[in-house]
Amino acid sequence: MQDIDRMIDEALEGENQTLFRETAHEPGYFNQALGIFGGSMGWANAVLMVTQGVIFIAGVWAGWRFFQADDTLSALHWGLPAAVLVLMATVLKTALMPAIQANRVMRELKRLELQIALMRAG
Repeated sequence: MQDIDRMIDEALEGENQTLFRETAHEPGYFNQALGIFGGSMGWANAVLMVTQGVIFIAGVWAGWRFFQADDTLSALHWGLPAAVLVLMATVLKTALMPAIQANRVMRELKRLELQIALMRAG
């Protein structure tokens, strides 16, 4: 991979080389995570994140009630929903990871398009 980057770097000159280096920088994790709230599917990801937050809070509340239970039946009454809600929150959270990966792939495709346009112009 480094050889390809070096060859492209040598093929580009001046301003194009600076533009290529700027697009080569991959944003940090938090910038990528916040990037899922933009674009055409941003509203769906925001709804998913809010839903996940509500479900997690409900699971923590049910877990709290589970640990305060005095008898077995009461503990089951709060423990099972707590476990299910926390697992649901985890599944919803992991559903957002493909969106981050799709954004990374799209960023690389745009970078390739830029390289092709620069080579075509040069």
